[in-house]
Amino acid sequence: QVQLVESGGGLVQAGGSLRLSCAASGSINSIDIMGWYRQAPGKQRVWVATITKSGITNYADSVKGRFTISRDNAKNTVYLQMNSLKPDDGASYYCKAVVLSGPSRSWNYWGQGTQVTVSS
Repeated sequence: QVQLVESGGGLVQAGGSLRLSCAASGSINSIDIMGWYRQAPGKQRVWVATITKSGITNYADSVKGRFTISRDNAKNTVYLQMNSLKPDDGASYYCKAVVLSGPSRSWNYWGQGTQVTVSS
């Protein structure tokens, strides 16, 4: 089992920056993919960014060029650096871990979420 704890959310003005952290209970080297999702009130939860065990990153078009996902293996932590924040970025941000167990099977783990509010 993997336990994930997010932190770093808060209130920030449009154009500002914020860094979210997701601490895993075990070595992130055992996790194949880690990523961030977000969910605004009344909206569906959507994918934001992912990083693989080998360091390959991918981003949703809405955040590409503004957000950066990274990891610190020594601290078993993945980060989401958010720059040039927009009001539409306001949401609850959730950390996700994916452990692959076969060609078409995986185990998914979620954190509890951290709130990000962007004021205009």
